[in-house]
Amino acid sequence: MKNSLRKLRSAFLLLAALLLPVLHAAAQSVATDSPEMADTMRQDGKIYVVVAVITVVLAGLLAFLISLDRKVGRLERELKD
Repeated sequence: MKNSLRKLRSAFLLLAALLLPVLHAAAQSVATDSPEMADTMRQDGKIYVVVAVITVVLAGLLAFLISLDRKVGRLERELKD
């Protein structure tokens, strides 16, 4: 139980580490001069859709890796027995 909690915590930290640069870049592009396309996307609200899609994809990859790790761990335990 403790080991899976530790893995889950590290997975969330990894997800946060992957998302922070994206959010930081989005925040910086608001403050600086950026290309017209980015301004247009921001004004139309589409930039948030892009960030949401990236977040969903990364969360899906993280969930897949966690489930894969659990399955491999279960198979390793079965091989030991």
